Amino acid sequence: MALPEYFEFQCRTKIKCGMDVIDEIGAEARLLGGARAVIVTDKVVRGLGFVDRMARSLAHEGVDVVHVFDDVPVDSDVNVCQRAHGIAREKGADITIAHGGGSALDTAKGMNILLSEGGDLVEDHQGAGLLTRPLKPLIAVPTTAGTGSEVTFAAVIKDPAENIKLSFYSPYLSPDTAILDPAVTQKMPPGLTAATGLDALTHCIECTVSTMASPITSALAFGAIRDIAKHLRRAVADGDDMEARGHMLVAACTAGLAFANALCGIVHGIAHSVGAISHVPHGVANAILLPWCMEWNLDHALEQYADIALAMGASPRHDARATALEGIALVRALCADIGLPQTLSQAGVQKADLAHISDITLGDGSVVTNPRPVEDEAHVLEILEKAF
Repeated sequence: MALPEYFEFQCRTKIKCGMDVIDEIGAEARLLGGARAVIVTDKVVRGLGFVDRMARSLAHEGVDVVHVFDDVPVDSDVNVCQRAHGIAREKGADITIAHGGGSALDTAKGMNILLSEGGDLVEDHQGAGLLTRPLKPLIAVPTTAGTGSEVTFAAVIKDPAENIKLSFYSPYLSPDTAILDPAVTQKMPPGLTAATGLDALTHCIECTVSTMASPITSALAFGAIRDIAKHLRRAVADGDDMEARGHMLVAACTAGLAFANALCGIVHGIAHSVGAISHVPHGVANAILLPWCMEWNLDHALEQYADIALAMGASPRHDARATALEGIALVRALCADIGLPQTLSQAGVQKADLAHISDITLGDGSVVTNPRPVEDEAHVLEILEKAF
């Protein structure tokens, strides 16, 4: 890629990766000055036993667990963040530990905004660049290999009153420490492994063609694409393949570092809307939409898509377009191989909702950095009808 005239890159998060590194969380909390921790998770994840291990590690370092908030739903919303904040404030928590998938991590981010700054989450903090100082310490322990939320500057949280997904964006939202322990992802079922893996791949591909891409974000993204192409099928087929699990966890984190800086595009813009209206899991929506959006963008980022294809394992063809098209075919093949739905209708989307999905997609910040300008609802509807 040509060197941009100007770019920025930030990474605020300390990353610790390794088997059983979760047992070091107490020392990390103490380094951050924490004394009273609240753990944000869901009931399924809590039942896996890692919360108890973290509590023992924290206690060993003199950090009290004042509350375990395990009411995070699959698709969290601002009301859950408000409720978690109320409990954390009442308990005098001074450090937050987020443990789970993207919903738990984003809930913890929203809660931490309120714990640090107060106010109303939507009225005072929704949007980009509104936080002006560091928040209270936050440690993220992801149980899925997909969202990258353990290192990103963003949280996507549903507003049930408006039935839309809201974006909160600031470098101060990124966790202070990310704990990447492959053992924590071992019990992730195949369907969730597949969907979250495609979320990570979508991050990589979208940030590579983003109008804010840089040599640093592209280098990170291409490395993650190679890892995902090599290891995702293995991780889906055998949850006990800890080598594949570890590679996917690192790839998702690497993708997070990349798209936190370069941002995403139309795939995420539409997927957010599909999730809000039709309740399709985010990774599933991305998997369905990704190849169609790549085709729609093709002439506006041809060289980048050809490079993506090579990273996916394509053979160089006689020209960039042919190579890029093979890359799109490889994405479709990967989605099929790991058992993800191929169309929006298979995922439960109703044709009558496509116009509404198109309408709210135009207000999603992700479309701003798409390589092809998204000018009106007709552009979005064109993609939706092909993917339906």
